[in-house]
Amino acid sequence: MTEISGAALPFDIDRALDDQILAVMQNRPTVVLTEALDPRTVEAACHLSRFARLVFLADEAAVRAVQRDHLPHLDATRVAYTFQNAAFVDPAASSDLLDEFVAEYLALPAELRRADLPQEARRLLSEPARFGIMCVRCGHADTVVGGLTHEPRQYFRPMLRLLRVNKVMCEAGIFVLPPDHPSDIFPHNIVVFGDVGVNATMTPETLARIAVGTCAVARDLFPEDVLPTINGAIVSYSHKGSDEGPSPELVRRATALVPEILAERVALGERYRTIHIEGEVKISTALSRRSAMYYQPAEGAPGGTNVIIAPNLDLGNLLFHLYATRYPEAKKFPVMFGVRFKGVDLPMDSSAQDVMLAVKASLLRHHKFGHWTRTPKDTFFPRPRILAINPGSTSTKISVYEGDLESFTKELQHGADELAPFEAQPITGQAGFRKQAVLAALAEHDLTLADLDAVAGRGGLVRPIPHGTYAVNERMLADLRAAVGGEHASNLGALIADELCRGTDLPAYIVDPVVVDEVWEKAKITGFKSVRRLVISHALNQIATAQRFAQEHETFYERINVIVCHMGGGITIGAHRHGRYLDVNNGLNGEGPFSPQRSGTIPTGQLIDLCFSGKLTKAELKLLNKGRGGLIDLLGTADLREVEKRVADGDEWAALVFDALAYQIAKHIAMLLPAFQDEPVDGILLTGGMARSASLVAAIRSYVPGRCGRVVVYPGENEMAALVQGALRVLNGKEEARTYAPEAGS
Repeated sequence: MTEISGAALPFDIDRALDDQILAVMQNRPTVVLTEALDPRTVEAACHLSRFARLVFLADEAAVRAVQRDHLPHLDATRVAYTFQNAAFVDPAASSDLLDEFVAEYLALPAELRRADLPQEARRLLSEPARFGIMCVRCGHADTVVGGLTHEPRQYFRPMLRLLRVNKVMCEAGIFVLPPDHPSDIFPHNIVVFGDVGVNATMTPETLARIAVGTCAVARDLFPEDVLPTINGAIVSYSHKGSDEGPSPELVRRATALVPEILAERVALGERYRTIHIEGEVKISTALSRRSAMYYQPAEGAPGGTNVIIAPNLDLGNLLFHLYATRYPEAKKFPVMFGVRFKGVDLPMDSSAQDVMLAVKASLLRHHKFGHWTRTPKDTFFPRPRILAINPGSTSTKISVYEGDLESFTKELQHGADELAPFEAQPITGQAGFRKQAVLAALAEHDLTLADLDAVAGRGGLVRPIPHGTYAVNERMLADLRAAVGGEHASNLGALIADELCRGTDLPAYIVDPVVVDEVWEKAKITGFKSVRRLVISHALNQIATAQRFAQEHETFYERINVIVCHMGGGITIGAHRHGRYLDVNNGLNGEGPFSPQRSGTIPTGQLIDLCFSGKLTKAELKLLNKGRGGLIDLLGTADLREVEKRVADGDEWAALVFDALAYQIAKHIAMLLPAFQDEPVDGILLTGGMARSASLVAAIRSYVPGRCGRVVVYPGENEMAALVQGALRVLNGKEEARTYAPEAGS
């Protein structure tokens, strides 16, 4: 147990699983819940949406009724988020899937199926338990969960028959015992029981493989800083019986095989070298504190026993239920091996927390050890193919995503000779040329427009509009060609998207252009009647970052309060309150902190004096404001890594400038607190290229007031993913595409 001032703290298994999953998760597996109308399933599901795409095998109205009638204590936002992001499927009404499942089932060897006629198989597979198992077998889902209400013949046994991948299988019972259990028996009060009962016969090799496999499960789930070693013990309690029974002879022969089998595991991962297994340990070691004192692991295996392998079904059940009964407050969950993370079998006495932990354990092993990237088929959660386009002055960056998973990204360079014919034209004249370059790049990846579901272009300098995803229309195209907001390469985004989609059924969108304006009027007033603050910011990445934060907390952008700080060549810091982008500095034209290339806010009187001093021309002043100001003017470089190197080498001026940068960013973060009108701020989100600097992030953290909320870091520009996410929200029905129709004079 962890010691703080002499008091023992229980190991936090929930946090440990969450942290490990998030450290490796790049996509969410699809999990089928066969007992969708059990309140324990519904409650657990409301804590799993962040980690999995959930499929309830029941009508949505019925699931909502379970929540309403049995789980009124659940947070309403969490429930709404879970249900919005889940799929609801009635097995009996899923004709196409049942046709597929029946054909697959009847093609199985006779020993694996329990029906020979199509009608009989259809009836069998219409049951939620078997339907969910077949969803996994046929690639429509990654994991099936059941056992709370189903008898073994309904779920557990079919799951083993139809999803089995290894000859030897085992179900490990994981217990994190409460603090009142003596901590000198099991390190950190963690104990794992290995149950052999899922194997029809027991041999020394089977028992040895179960012992190694159970210890491997423990090693997979518990970080080495928690359990430096996994110490397994194969227990024995009888001096009678044959090699197939729980005799000491069986245990001895199994123990002799362990080193060779463990070496196979170590070849798969060095972490398994921390496993040590003893044989013929008396059962009293697992039950008695007094007996445990006399059992010491082998030399080189520090710490007490934390894995108990029972050599027969009766003993495995005894240990599991004994500890479940004796310690009802224990956190317990089962983990199967031999089905490659595809099935979760729940004891009938599981709590909602047990269900949640069991699913998380399976998901962790999917990510860390299953080489999982995505669900084979997108039946329940379609993966539309989206092309994102982000034009630059001499290049066009494109990405193709399937759902939220990137297929490829490529930056198309346009040489001076290719751009020469357009020199005398507005940049929007390049739309047709760039369209052809995009088509050629798609062809290199064997894609045509017919393979796409939508195109999302970077929003340009249109008229000020609220945030959202906008369908490209003629009014938008006309404003971009007229350069109503000025000439900029981003003006090409909607035009290229339109060129590609015109004459097809493909929708063309733009997402959160830099001119998104939801700022309070009172925030636009300055002390000069003739000067009003303009709103130009990194809206695309600002809003995408806030959306990501909301998703990670299983809630909605409209229900959070965050301050987002985009730190790139320019810096913009925005207040996002309940889905409205309420205030932000104009980082393009010289507001806010100085940045690598921009001056930031300058004292007005001194700036006026400089303007009329005759020392600098208007063009030179504009360049200092944007392009040659900030770090470039102060230190001669826009590369923050170079600045950090100078600081490390003892350059005092560089250190002072670096500290000033962090201080000014923190100051402008704190300046936005009034926008929330004393509502709590959920987080400060640092994003953009400079968010990759650990030293800058640490310096900002040191200056940000505690009442601003905790600081969370999302490094990088993330523009392509943000474009795709905006289109996905529309295609998935979570938002409606907005119509570009700005008010006259805006």
